[in-house]
Amino acid sequence: MKIFLSNQGNLRNFKGFVRSLDLSNTRKLEISTHDKWVTVHPANLVITAALAIQTGKENTEIVGEVPETGRYLDRMGLYDLINTPSPFIYHKKEEVGRFVPIKIIKTSDDQSRFIIDMIPLLHLSEKNAIVVKYIIGELVRNVLEHSFANDGAIVAAQYYKKTNRVSIGICDTGIGIWKSMNTYWHPKTDIDAIKLALTPGITGTTLKEGGTAENAGAGLFFIKSIAKITRNYFVIYSGSAEYTLLKYKKRIKGMPRLYADPARDPHSATNTAPSFQGTVVAVDISLDETSEFNDLLSSIGDVYDKAIRERKRNKYKKPKFI
Repeated sequence: MKIFLSNQGNLRNFKGFVRSLDLSNTRKLEISTHDKWVTVHPANLVITAALAIQTGKENTEIVGEVPETGRYLDRMGLYDLINTPSPFIYHKKEEVGRFVPIKIIKTSDDQSRFIIDMIPLLHLSEKNAIVVKYIIGELVRNVLEHSFANDGAIVAAQYYKKTNRVSIGICDTGIGIWKSMNTYWHPKTDIDAIKLALTPGITGTTLKEGGTAENAGAGLFFIKSIAKITRNYFVIYSGSAEYTLLKYKKRIKGMPRLYADPARDPHSATNTAPSFQGTVVAVDISLDETSEFNDLLSSIGDVYDKAIRERKRNKYKKPKFI
């Protein structure tokens, strides 16, 4: 397999990154970079890390010269997963409040530690930060419970002070969205499966619309909605399909409309991407607490408060044997 980390590694260009992937020869992974400048979104980083973990450290290397900006790859922990020694030196104190390096999450404790690490990156009021943390936690939990990924969830995040934006990437090398949804919904293609997964109330765990208290099928819809309200990008890649929510253009009147059907949002989609065994979800979120942003998070918070109460209620309803 071959991965090229370019000088345009942002979500706007994620489709180009995907198209450049060579996922043949799964026994070896070669990573190369732009010779003068490297820009890596957490989305690009976590898919690279996930494939490195899957291939094995001894079979993964960076080939060619890496420019000074490639120091970011070391800072985010990629060199720890590959057989190429790092030429860079950095200080771990740089991490605080700026980024969360590559984390491998296999247990609920791992998930909790990641969410704690995310707190300094969420420059939000306490109420809004709780909602965003909960949604991210739900996405990671979904990987742990439904992807059947032996290597767990691979996550990373970056805060950009200049634009007051946080970028998050989550990846797994599990069964993929199509297989997860196929048990009950039988999508014809990978892109059909992604669009089902993005539809609120539809989940791969039940045919019942609205989901269950354990999985309401709304996590992806909510994180996509936050990206749309804050006029940012959101991507999801699984199998041969890739969906990108395009940046919503600001209008003088009114806030962006939220649609249950992801096909109605401004987006690009393909069903001919290099076939990736797993799922990548990534998002950019502007942290400016506008009235639109606050109203959306308040509504999402109400939904999740109800979900938590239902989970607790069901938990205590379970029979106890003495």
